[in-house]
Amino acid sequence: MAIRLAVVGAYLGALLGIGLLARAKRRKTPDDYFLASRTLPGWVLFLTMAATNFSAFTVFGFSGAGWRIGYAFYPIMAFGTGFMALSFVLIGHPVWRLGKEHGLITPPELVFQRTASPRLRLVFFLVMAAFTLPYLAIQPMAAGYALASLFGIPYYVGAVLVTIIILAYVLLGGFRGEVWTDVFQGAMMIVFMTLGLLAVAAPFGGMAAANRTAAADFPALFSRPGLDGTFTPGIWFGYMILWFLCDPMFPQLFQRFYAAKNPRALSTTMALYPLVTGFLFLLPVAIGVMGRLSYPRLPSGTASDQILPLLLHKHASPLVETLVLSAGLAALITTLDSQLLTLSSMFTRDVYAPLRARIARSRAEIAAPSEWVGRAFVVVLGLAGLALAYRPPATFLEITTEAFTGLAVLFPTVIAAIYWPRMTPGAAIASIVVGEGLVVAYHLKALPTFGTLPVVPVVVGTALVLVVGSFLTKRREGRHAPLLHPLSRKASMGWAGVLALFFLASQDVWAWGDNRLGWFGFPWWVWYSAGLCVLLAAAFWALGRTLERNGGGRS
Repeated sequence: MAIRLAVVGAYLGALLGIGLLARAKRRKTPDDYFLASRTLPGWVLFLTMAATNFSAFTVFGFSGAGWRIGYAFYPIMAFGTGFMALSFVLIGHPVWRLGKEHGLITPPELVFQRTASPRLRLVFFLVMAAFTLPYLAIQPMAAGYALASLFGIPYYVGAVLVTIIILAYVLLGGFRGEVWTDVFQGAMMIVFMTLGLLAVAAPFGGMAAANRTAAADFPALFSRPGLDGTFTPGIWFGYMILWFLCDPMFPQLFQRFYAAKNPRALSTTMALYPLVTGFLFLLPVAIGVMGRLSYPRLPSGTASDQILPLLLHKHASPLVETLVLSAGLAALITTLDSQLLTLSSMFTRDVYAPLRARIARSRAEIAAPSEWVGRAFVVVLGLAGLALAYRPPATFLEITTEAFTGLAVLFPTVIAAIYWPRMTPGAAIASIVVGEGLVVAYHLKALPTFGTLPVVPVVVGTALVLVVGSFLTKRREGRHAPLLHPLSRKASMGWAGVLALFFLASQDVWAWGDNRLGWFGFPWWVWYSAGLCVLLAAAFWALGRTLERNGGGRS
């Protein structure tokens, strides 16, 4: 117990220390508090993007999915999330430029700057906040699981404790504190999750032997569809589309587009992303699959998302168990702190400031909204996440899939706001309302999914309403001018063709039903997907250099 307390205490103390150091360097401006003065170089931006995106879902949810479904979960996450990084230039480059030119800080401000519609700005905020909250809630849920396993304390006490610590250093350090804790915790995740996989495999003779034993006992976990045929080709395609559409709509990722030092930082992040997803995402999935050897059935009342703490408690030394679960804490903390700060900035600037502007007589009175409003909202959000975590409603995968679909509805509006001058605010609002109505209908199982995930028909319907509505309504003249892309039409079409081939290659339907094993006992198609991630990173690097040569990668 003393070892566990010392490790966790040192880790949480380090977070608070980083928050205090960041506070000492912080300048009292919104740009610095929310964006670290827009100065993040490529390697720092990459680490904070990755750490922020890789949440409790990555560590606890992936291992739970590995136990329930098998290795089939790995490719849709590794390649799907890596391919999503294309949005770092498709959306990130123009967002960075507009943010620098107009002093934008939040995602709704981007939409407002392009359309001059306060109603669309408010609708955009409400949707982002509403569908981020369920995702936010799984972070204290995972904290409760981890601390309950380590110290035997009640699940909810652990959730409350970690939330309080996160609130403390977010309020102390702002975005600068977040970034440096992300760098520290991102390294923790990679090193200690590797250690966790080795610890879980060791009792069965190492990774190769453990995989082969699991393949003999549970062959469906090594098949392309997964256990019970979970991932049909249509579902597989749906998840690939889901990550691409929803991830850049995470407010905490979107806001980091503004924080880049220059577009080259975004291109670097895009190129490195498939490498880290290809490696890191295999670790928790493999832990879950191997977990079937120790727990063919879970103890009564235990969720599959708790398989990692169960395995570590059974097989690892107290030191290794604590280090690996600290990596799990790092994953959830880097996401929760970012969600809190970003939603706080959105409330302060997109709700409170416009409301105050209606009351105040002088613009000078509202130039810098009171900092206490944002800080108070951070606390409110933390309490809301704890309330949702009190009784976990479903597995992490089920919670995130539905929440992410709600965020994906915003994707057509963002793309149109950036690239399509004909879009009208009224059509955008109608498309979002219709899209979220479809999300509710699918939640109630009132509509057919056509063999895929609801996100596909939902976003198709959303985009149709946006396009048709824009042609049927009058366009407001003014701010919304097209952005010029640095690539020629011919070059753009060529790159679109190359990336489309990558996406088609990821739908490797020829591997369905094939459970042959490759190196270290992993299915051969796992290595195929990992190799595809490496090739995608090379393609992204080449795309970034092309953009630089054409003027799209300089400040």
